Amino acid sequence: MEIKALEKVEQAGLFGTVAQMGHEQVVFCYDEATGLKSIIAIHNTVLGPALGGTRMWHYNDEHEALIDVLRLSRGMTFKASISGLNLGGGKAVIIGDAKTMKTEAFMRRFGKFVNSLGGKYITAEDVNMKTADMEYISMETKHVTGLPESLGGGGDPSPVTAYGTYLGMKASAKRVFGSDSLEGKKIVVQGVGQVGMYLVEHLVKEKAQVMIADINEEKVQVLAKKHGVKAVAQDAVYDLDVDIYAPCALGATLNDDTIPRLKCSIVSGAANNQLKDEIKHGYMLIDRGITYAPDFLINAGGLINVYNEYLGNYNRARVFEQAEKIYTTCLNIFALAEQEKINTQEAAIKLAEKRIEEVGRVRIPR
Repeated sequence: MEIKALEKVEQAGLFGTVAQMGHEQVVFCYDEATGLKSIIAIHNTVLGPALGGTRMWHYNDEHEALIDVLRLSRGMTFKASISGLNLGGGKAVIIGDAKTMKTEAFMRRFGKFVNSLGGKYITAEDVNMKTADMEYISMETKHVTGLPESLGGGGDPSPVTAYGTYLGMKASAKRVFGSDSLEGKKIVVQGVGQVGMYLVEHLVKEKAQVMIADINEEKVQVLAKKHGVKAVAQDAVYDLDVDIYAPCALGATLNDDTIPRLKCSIVSGAANNQLKDEIKHGYMLIDRGITYAPDFLINAGGLINVYNEYLGNYNRARVFEQAEKIYTTCLNIFALAEQEKINTQEAAIKLAEKRIEEVGRVRIPR
């Protein structure tokens, strides 16, 4: 799999885009009765079945939804590989307003589409999806993780995702500042959903100087008051004089417009696909002297959590122990990037692709 500039890929048309990004299968799902419109993308299954969450979002159009699910599923392939998991990469998006459209019938119909893939794709939670939604989906398919603990699942994976992101941030600080202590460091967290909220808790406990922003102003004010952190405007995060910028909302926040505005030393957050263009914007950060912690590595805690649920005999303590490996892997990627004179995203993808290639050559004699 060759690394490509995704902006060019997006101009290749439907089948061209799918082919150039290396996907195995893309499924378009539609149900008139419930109004369900969904896309399931399976990127790579060399290491195992494709596991990735379902995101529900009010996309501007179907093309935007397609590009999002293709990018997200590709990222899941690398995330599983670099984390040492026997999983492939997949993702699903549902087009629509999660506040008004989700019903039991709606979610169960989506579950039927997941089930029709026969286990090649396993779903889980993502943006605007909850454990209750996974419970409805599980009524129609066994190929679902992120179930409530009452049903034997691992519950909300967000705390593990936040913990891994926190460790990636500490590894970045070790690389840049010589110490992984975040005490006194100025950190702006963009997006305080489930993962962002837990990340803020870790940072506050370590006595960092935390600023938060989100499109939900009410949530920002509540969280700022609860933790004694500073609320800032959503459009001001790129211009703040901080040590660390932590994007924890949607992707592509690192682009031609935002990178020149950044006044930080580190970018380390939980959002997926933070670089709009992996090559161009990865090197723009280097030119600005900014260290980037690869997103699909440091936000892998949630995947580690649902993978353990998928294996059975779920143990929360074991999950957090596995997530701790993110710290060391992050340091190794920084070293590899410096050694090969490439950006850190390229280094992380190279490491992930190496494992996929090596395992792909393994053949069991018949």
